[in-house]
Amino acid sequence: MIRAVVALSIVISVTTTSADTPSQRRRLVGILDVQASPEIAASFEKGLEQQLDSKQYWLVPRAKMRERLSNSTRWSEGCLVGPCLSEVRVQTSADLVVIAALTGSGTSFGYVVTVVRTDTGRILSQESERCEICTINEAMTAATLATIQLVTAVPDVLPDDQATARSEAQAGPRRQLRRTRLTGIGLSLTGVVAAGIGTALYLAQDAPDYALALAAAGGGLALGGVLVVTF
Repeated sequence: MIRAVVALSIVISVTTTSADTPSQRRRLVGILDVQASPEIAASFEKGLEQQLDSKQYWLVPRAKMRERLSNSTRWSEGCLVGPCLSEVRVQTSADLVVIAALTGSGTSFGYVVTVVRTDTGRILSQESERCEICTINEAMTAATLATIQLVTAVPDVLPDDQATARSEAQAGPRRQLRRTRLTGIGLSLTGVVAAGIGTALYLAQDAPDYALALAAAGGGLALGGVLVVTF
């Protein structure tokens, strides 16, 4: 059995070119890195070139992207996610990068494609799949289609990460307060029910001790719930 292990890491940068008129504006898509055999790399680039809509996207090959980054002293090939992607943005005006990985052996292959924004280095979306019985060409085709889908799904205006972070930070205390109040209300209702049952048993069964204890415990729970809601 012939075993082949292929590792593919592709970073695709996306930006809007200024050379086009507003009605013809296209996003520039550049292949930044392909870690695989030359044949796999060429197949992936060719698939993207053939299937990506040239009216909306301008595909720049890996060699051209390397030329644009060759003068940079702040970027290295290990930069895939995080703040280091800001240098890719500076040198290429890229808005996004797509990182894809294809691994496998024998007849089992899988891929992961991730879209990351260059201004913050944060992941926007990701697609992954694995097939137990397929060829490397089938896996490559699936990875190409997944890359195209993720790229074309990116909105024209990227979400404001800072505004989202502020909103989440503000929502955190509110969610905690709501959970606390719900807990208090639950305790109060449980206590009221328990106190009612205990009182009924106490009156109906000639004042048994356990009924009195149940009524007292229920009253304590109710009071505790009121305190939780209040404070």
